Amino acid sequence: MVDATKESTAGMPVTSPAPADHGGNLRLRIHLPAKIRNLELALLIFACIINGAAVVLVQLGVLGDIRPEIIWMGGGLAALAIGMHVALRFVAPDADPFLLPVATLLNGLGIAEIYRLDLAAGSTGWEADGIRQIAWTAIALVIAFAVIVAIRNHRVLQRYRYIAMFTGIVLLLLPMLPIIGYEQFGARLWVRLGFFSFQPGELAKIALAIFFAGYLVQARESLSMVGKKFLGMRFPRARDLGPILVIWAAAMAVLVIQRDLGTSLLYFGLFLVMIYVATGRLSWVAIGLLLFVGGAILASQILSYVAARFHGWLDAFDPTVYNSIGGSYQLVQGLFGLAHGGLIGTGFGQGRPGIVPLAESDYIIASLGEELGLAGLFAIFALYLILVSRGMRIGFAGQDDFGRLLGVGLSFVIALQVFIVVGGVTRVIPLTGLTTPFLAAGGSSLVANWIIVALLLRLSDSVRNQPRLVIGP
Repeated sequence: MVDATKESTAGMPVTSPAPADHGGNLRLRIHLPAKIRNLELALLIFACIINGAAVVLVQLGVLGDIRPEIIWMGGGLAALAIGMHVALRFVAPDADPFLLPVATLLNGLGIAEIYRLDLAAGSTGWEADGIRQIAWTAIALVIAFAVIVAIRNHRVLQRYRYIAMFTGIVLLLLPMLPIIGYEQFGARLWVRLGFFSFQPGELAKIALAIFFAGYLVQARESLSMVGKKFLGMRFPRARDLGPILVIWAAAMAVLVIQRDLGTSLLYFGLFLVMIYVATGRLSWVAIGLLLFVGGAILASQILSYVAARFHGWLDAFDPTVYNSIGGSYQLVQGLFGLAHGGLIGTGFGQGRPGIVPLAESDYIIASLGEELGLAGLFAIFALYLILVSRGMRIGFAGQDDFGRLLGVGLSFVIALQVFIVVGGVTRVIPLTGLTTPFLAAGGSSLVANWIIVALLLRLSDSVRNQPRLVIGP
């Protein structure tokens, strides 16, 4: 027998008729969204306790006593996170219960380590990176809440896929403008408007994920069913290669013009995974990898800054490379810091992460690895694994193709960004300038990643609220 069960949209228990069992008794399916939110609240409180303990350990390790100022600010941040939880009970009662606590815990650990670096540098005023990170976190939480309230159904985003495409292109081009765009650390990725600066590429990845999902829903049939077989794989027709060539050209443009290998890899990898999920054809992955690897190798031979990245990666411990300007000093110091941390780390406030350049942003993984050790890093990676796996689960649980692609794309953005950053710090791949999601200092990255969490929360609530068919005795 078949039973259509509609799950709750208002946070109240719902009982719905189900097929009779073999004895003729009527079974009832009961859905309690309140249990989901109660689980989220318990996990969120636990995350806030860990974050508060991390700040206290930092103060004890560096200062030897506990100062209330930063703890009060952290308490305000916890109040905002709990306030978002309360709001979810009303606007998205069926949203996934793990996303908000995990993101809050990662964000809090990042603030604790950035605050620790501020104390080491003697910077404790309002200009300190830790204080700015707390302020940006508050802004990001407010924006995330606004996204959840404004987007009541994720399918609405499909209508605006071409607007998302245009927005993504504009955001990518903004740093190229002569007045507002500026170069920093060898890459032209930032925009300055008065005293306010941000990195528009962080928001562009969200807009492009929405566009890719909307585009691939329409084009997947021609991309997946047409073509000739070769070596067991069905390769697309030449006319169908247009989209992947356009995205490849855009990624190469980011590499050449903005001098950013990591961002170009992030955009191209996002499209590659989404087109594979949409079509199920490995040939797209093979073509995409050949295109990107070929482009990167060509760029390493032609472009001096790309060649320097590859040289610093391959010959990091060469004294000439180590001592040269823009060489491997940062990479090697980060590796020494990770080695110093060992298995269990030196403890918050007991290491020397400040001697690594950009320890609060590009190299916060090395900073945390030194003070929390390999065990602490594995715990952080496990949190990322939970975040990404829940996002993937949300995507694949959806009944509409757009939601499935959007959920997978947004989750993969976080996964790929973590891999690129950690791979660069540990010398698995050449070093890039991407930030570690939720951990690294930077308002643009923080806002973008909290928006991703908000979209996944909305998507999970929509997925749970879809009518379902229950088949069986």
